[in-house]
Amino acid sequence: MGRKQVRARKYVYLCIAGVMSILLVGCASSEKVKVEIKERGERRQDRNLRSQEFLNRRDFEEALKECRKILSLPSPESPKDRALFHIGLIYAHPENPKRDYGKSFDAFKKLTKDYPHSPLADEARAWIGVFLENERLIQRNEKLSQSNEKLSQTNEKLSQTVEKLNQVIEKSKQVDIEIEEKKREKPK
Repeated sequence: MGRKQVRARKYVYLCIAGVMSILLVGCASSEKVKVEIKERGERRQDRNLRSQEFLNRRDFEEALKECRKILSLPSPESPKDRALFHIGLIYAHPENPKRDYGKSFDAFKKLTKDYPHSPLADEARAWIGVFLENERLIQRNEKLSQSNEKLSQTNEKLSQTVEKLNQVIEKSKQVDIEIEEKKREKPK
């Protein structure tokens, strides 16, 4: 009977050892996965930092390339919101020779749509507001320019009319002078 208890204990110890080894291997591999995920995140962060550095150096093409690399990553954990924000800034930058406010607007709009809870979403909404206000002012300026053009044309027509009236007045004065002279020439 003593041998059966020893065997049972050995079996229990063996099972415990097996479970412990599985847990240790599992923990080790889960740590490895965590490290890989962290490294991928750091690489994404590095790309984001690189795009910011390129932007600071006014190398707009390279900054765009880095941002597009981030956007092409399959993971939803990547800083795509920051990449979209940088794209918006790059296209709106006044020193960018390929400045394109439409593309900038689209990047900010996509950020607010796809990442509404991003800390950058409010800034993107502010940029969108600036673009919309700018567009409204451009349209207003175009209307004022059109009105100004019409007023200029009207002013030109009025000037021509005034000139014609002045000519008529001069002719009328000339006729009056001639009539007065003829009245004087008539014998009494």
